[in-house]
Amino acid sequence: MAAIETSRGKVGFVEQGGDGRTPIIFLHGVGSDKSVWRPQLEHFARSRRALAFDYPGYGESAFVEGATRDDFAAAVLVAMDALGVEKAHVCGLSLGGVVAIALNAAVPDRSASLIIADSFAVHPDGQAIYNRSIAASSDIRGLAEARVGALLASEERDLRGDVIDTMARIDPAAYRIGAEAVWLADQRVRAASIAVPTLIIVGDEDAITPPALSEELHALIPGSRLEVIAGASHLANLDKPAEFNAAIDDFLSAVEAEAY
Repeated sequence: MAAIETSRGKVGFVEQGGDGRTPIIFLHGVGSDKSVWRPQLEHFARSRRALAFDYPGYGESAFVEGATRDDFAAAVLVAMDALGVEKAHVCGLSLGGVVAIALNAAVPDRSASLIIADSFAVHPDGQAIYNRSIAASSDIRGLAEARVGALLASEERDLRGDVIDTMARIDPAAYRIGAEAVWLADQRVRAASIAVPTLIIVGDEDAITPPALSEELHALIPGSRLEVIAGASHLANLDKPAEFNAAIDDFLSAVEAEAY
């Protein structure tokens, strides 16, 4: 793991692989950082350059007071510039999906495709979730311990411990900014304007961003594909990494076959 200096300050990233194929980048949720993508980086590095980024204030990225979801997207874009990534498949989970939509809206030609996992265009309970998140943010470890059962279907102790520890490391001020960026988002107009191939993934046991919200995204985004992963909750990429990766592999194979 490392960080790179950009015009928007230091941005944390991790990178694996390298190939002539279009790179893939991964964007994390509000309660995690770039490390949540380890199973995906290891898998996709076998066939292409794979990168994951931290948002401002998360992981190894510099804190930015009052940052918005658009600022998160802008930080990712300047980091892509600094690392020589002209265009990429963009995969985001939860807040990462929100940021992926914002990134595509800002500079559509930088996204070869979008993969939006366990996310939404607008959350009907967003204000209430945001209010609860802010109220609990003074004790991030306690919040993580209370939330892990909703984040993961897996009962694996080490995995749950990793998720709790990762969330517990987040600066409460950064977490509050991230919570606003995700839960108060309304990107229905942006979603309807997406013109790149889009895969929507959701765990069938996700109670935080239920499958109905992914179905709404699927209806909004022209030509999108919806994949429901059985036995996965909100962190579908960790609950069912093989199935999550396979869904993306199949999607990218179709997208890249059409491109060439």
